[in-house]
Amino acid sequence: MTLTMRSGLFFALMLATAVAAPMALTTPATAASSEDLDRDSRQALHQLYRTHPFAEQLSHKAKAILVFPNIIKAGLVFGGSYGEGELIRGNSVLGYYNSVTGSWGLQAGAQSYGYVVFLMNEKALEYIQETHGWEIGVGPTVVVVNEGAAKNLSTTSLKDDAYAFIFGQEGLMAGVSIEGTKISHIKR
Repeated sequence: MTLTMRSGLFFALMLATAVAAPMALTTPATAASSEDLDRDSRQALHQLYRTHPFAEQLSHKAKAILVFPNIIKAGLVFGGSYGEGELIRGNSVLGYYNSVTGSWGLQAGAQSYGYVVFLMNEKALEYIQETHGWEIGVGPTVVVVNEGAAKNLSTTSLKDDAYAFIFGQEGLMAGVSIEGTKISHIKR
């Protein structure tokens, strides 16, 4: 096989992967049951609280918590992510949601992670429950909390509508962002 043929074959393989990866993420083979999501969400919250103690303090002030225990992200130029989670208020599950993101640009790889959004006021909670899909970056103000930001926050200085924590990253892909993610209610 000549170098030109190998280059063409490599390009074709890369293009096929770039096209197939986002489609595979938006049509999961099997959906998690509500019992699976309940169990996975509780475990994800415990993991978050162990790694970010401020998150547990925040949970006591939050009106509700959106938990996405397992988001799968993959891409090669074009990419996407998908995961399912639940909206929790106290000990009650208010509903089940999915999280979908599409992207393009300089990217290659795959990873999994979880994220939790603490909804701090009734306005943010109502927005999620009444819209037919919430795109993060539109609507309630969301602050993504990293290690540095968590050190400067206290439960008395909270002023934004929602605070998000990304945790449990595994895989080979640089960076995680929830900007542009669409969260939609799903039936269980």
